[in-house]
Amino acid sequence: MKNKIKMFAASSAVMMMALPALVSAAFAAPTGTGLPAGSITSIITNIMNWLLMLVGIIGVIGFAIAGILYLTAAGDDTAIERAKSAMMYSIIGVIVAIIGVVVIQAVQGMLGGSSTTY
Repeated sequence: MKNKIKMFAASSAVMMMALPALVSAAFAAPTGTGLPAGSITSIITNIMNWLLMLVGIIGVIGFAIAGILYLTAAGDDTAIERAKSAMMYSIIGVIVAIIGVVVIQAVQGMLGGSSTTY
């Protein structure tokens, strides 16, 4: 068990050290190759924005389903508790998605050099 934890920590450290080199390896694709012309940073940002949008949509749908569960509980204590926990988890999911978007925008502004507010 200790070896697995040490191996995980070591591989995580290596990945964290290699990440700046990967992000700064942005290049312009040669013309006529059919490859996307975006940088690695913009591709990663677009993927993260898409995933956070998906989490937000799933959270809102979960919130609606939790409301329906609460309305149809008809006084059953276990159903009410299940609906309350589902509502809590969906609210947490929406909050995480909003915080994720804010963090991505803040980091992109700080590292991109396009913002003067930081």
